[in-house]
Amino acid sequence: MTTEKKVILVTGGTGLVGRAIEAIVQKEEKRPDEEWYFASSKDADLSDRAATEKLFDKVKPTHVIHLAALVGGLFRNLKYNLDFYRINTLINDNVLNLSHVKGVKKVVSCLSTCIFPDKTTYPIDETMVHNGPPHSSNFGYSFSKRMIDVQNRAYNAQHGSQFTAVVPTNVFGPYDNFNLEDGHVLPGLIHKVYTAKQENKPFVIWGTGSPRRQFIYSLDLARLMIWVLREYQEIDPIILSVGEEDEVSIKEAAETVLEAMEFKGEVVLDTSKSDGQFKKTASNGKLRKYRPDFKFTDFKTAVKDTAQWFMDNYDTVRK
Repeated sequence: MTTEKKVILVTGGTGLVGRAIEAIVQKEEKRPDEEWYFASSKDADLSDRAATEKLFDKVKPTHVIHLAALVGGLFRNLKYNLDFYRINTLINDNVLNLSHVKGVKKVVSCLSTCIFPDKTTYPIDETMVHNGPPHSSNFGYSFSKRMIDVQNRAYNAQHGSQFTAVVPTNVFGPYDNFNLEDGHVLPGLIHKVYTAKQENKPFVIWGTGSPRRQFIYSLDLARLMIWVLREYQEIDPIILSVGEEDEVSIKEAAETVLEAMEFKGEVVLDTSKSDGQFKKTASNGKLRKYRPDFKFTDFKTAVKDTAQWFMDNYDTVRK
């Protein structure tokens, strides 16, 4: 009996998570009955329905991993909440609706922990997504992402569609956005340590260093997302994260980066800078129920590998 060929379209396929999925598919998870297509923004403007349809007609996917989104740092989100809401809503509607129209068997979309209510109890879990408004700084992006969950449920209720979503915590790894203005915490720390080392200047940690975060290595997230695509049957989202016990403070994360990059200079805490949200602890209890055996990459190893990738590719990532 021949197994039916799966064609998997990955939107946002050249970003941090898309590159990680591509690496894992090639090195560990290759299957003869799967053909993967990693689409970038050059392949189609997904906020444009006609362009999205053209991509679907070209690739003819049976499965979709939907990673594409308009994203930005705190400053851009504060300034352009409307744009983040409108453009992401268009992207998500086009991808999900065309997946339905073209008979795609399964879609796995990627959400973000910022969608959770600003005022909440910890740890947050999958049942709490719609329990209150998200943080006001990026409400446009957050509400648009939440609506994916609403659409997934509606497509399933009305058409029986197998559309689901994952919620990763802070992702980092090779191909991250290391831009100092707009990047996330860990790639920002790596870039700052590198610069301080090159210029023989003190390394400055913004704030008290006490806020706590859960970090997931992009390659671990990729392994889990491939598992979700192949095995996970629920429509309800699933949080993909290290455990609560693996949460680290920003200061500990910075120290891990300093060690990985062998920084020997002075380290300064600039407490005049805001700390931001103290914690966003997420429960990985649901994941552990399904995958009690899953081994996350050691944080120090993952940071060292990411820092090495950044140094090796400094000329191409420097923006």
